[in-house]
Amino acid sequence: MENWYKEAVVYQIYPKSFCDTNGDGIGDIPGIISKLDYLKELGINTIWLSPCYVSPGDDNGYDIADYRTIDPVYGTMEDFKFMLSEMNKRGIKLLMDLVVNHTSDEHEWFCESRKSKDNPYRDYYIWRDPVDGHEPNDWKSNFSGSAWEYDETTEQYYLHLFSKKQPDLNWENPKVRQEIVDMMKYWLDMGVSGFRCDVINLISKDIENNVSGDGPRLHEYIHLLNREALSPYDAMTVGEVWGLSPEESLMLTHPDREELSMVFQFEHMGVGRTGGRFYLGEFEPDKYVEVLAKWQKGLNGIGWNALCVENHDQSRCLNRIGNTDKYRYESATMIATLVYMMQGTPYIFQGQELGLINPVFHSLDECRDIEALNAYPELLKEFDEKEIMRRFSGDSRDCGRAPIPWDASEKGGFSEGEPWLKLHDRHREINAENDLKAEKSVYNYYKEIIKLHRENKTFLYGDFELISNKDAVSVYKRYDKENSYRVVCNFCADKRELDFVIPADSVILSNYPFDKEISELNPYQALIIKD
Repeated sequence: MENWYKEAVVYQIYPKSFCDTNGDGIGDIPGIISKLDYLKELGINTIWLSPCYVSPGDDNGYDIADYRTIDPVYGTMEDFKFMLSEMNKRGIKLLMDLVVNHTSDEHEWFCESRKSKDNPYRDYYIWRDPVDGHEPNDWKSNFSGSAWEYDETTEQYYLHLFSKKQPDLNWENPKVRQEIVDMMKYWLDMGVSGFRCDVINLISKDIENNVSGDGPRLHEYIHLLNREALSPYDAMTVGEVWGLSPEESLMLTHPDREELSMVFQFEHMGVGRTGGRFYLGEFEPDKYVEVLAKWQKGLNGIGWNALCVENHDQSRCLNRIGNTDKYRYESATMIATLVYMMQGTPYIFQGQELGLINPVFHSLDECRDIEALNAYPELLKEFDEKEIMRRFSGDSRDCGRAPIPWDASEKGGFSEGEPWLKLHDRHREINAENDLKAEKSVYNYYKEIIKLHRENKTFLYGDFELISNKDAVSVYKRYDKENSYRVVCNFCADKRELDFVIPADSVILSNYPFDKEISELNPYQALIIKD
């Protein structure tokens, strides 16, 4: 089906934390297979699988040492192929994670590249001479410190925009581009349906002119991938891009340009921040909705939105923008209603459909994320350890990566061994088994939202109009020639008066019971009404 991605509902699996079947404390592919019926019942039709390739694990799999082999910690290639066949039986497509801005420093290409300046693989990476005995420029790594690492063997620096164990590939080299195309076709031939493209806007750089991303050849490179690898397979792509405007994103997703199917935008996730990671300020619900609406209007009718609330790089949304206590169910379902009734492809991060919350970290030895571990010494200059742990508990990447609790047992049914990362602290209360049995089940509400999204053409393709957005209450309309619906959300823990009355018989979905007309919204109430 042409543009099948527009009718996809994607569930992101972070394999290390999903389900462990062999007791080593690390999730695995057999664990994913064991939960496919759970996902089918939820209603999703596509899975995005975070990296499961061979990796030293410096950045939890985003440092790839072999693009064509499954890491033994997750299983075998036979396990992977069996998983793919089991997904196919259930009508579920698979997106792999395409991490091609960088590799691991243990990848064969880099091991060769660093041997000598005349090695055939030397130009697979970005090497520069020292400048006045120092780094070639002042670029900083996203994981703290310089983006340049000195290599004594050849007395040059190599570029790494992330960990020093993640050297950046040199996309100026046509051999690199061909290697990537061939690798993509390898997975597509196996039956994979597309890719989530990690930090894809960084692949084009212009070092001499101080351009570290969104470089002059970005569109050329992505169009090449589309022409050579994606289009022949009708493959779906979603690009991870940071800091782009709707206008710039439209260039990447405009169908006539033949580049990406859609991109993630993260502008709404920055609402209320006072700085970068670990600097959260007061959340502003009206601003959050305003940003989402801007992207709805900016891409409407031409490009396509990826609707995202959480992922493996974010903390749990209930800690940040919802309520983790009295109104956990209500705020979880309200956020789902607000975001997933907009135009675009929904992306649900594992555990989000259960209303999971962040773990609380008490000491550094409970943390695993390289970004947090590297930031700790710098943060100590400004805060004491207790305050840093509070910040890590609210904003580190470990928050969303905590293992999924499937039941109320000691290890949450995630593993019989010691989990690689601690579970969230209330897992005996908040887990899949309890939620599926609960009268107010986040999972069951997600089933309703997904069903409505997939089966209603107005919610799939209709236009969007923000009607009102103030005092933490937003009302927007989805409409086409046949139908018109309004989505009404209260984004706070207080009741809110409406300036209109909602007849009971017009409500098609609500996260509160009702039996009469509605003129006042309960805390975190969400309603979908037929006009």
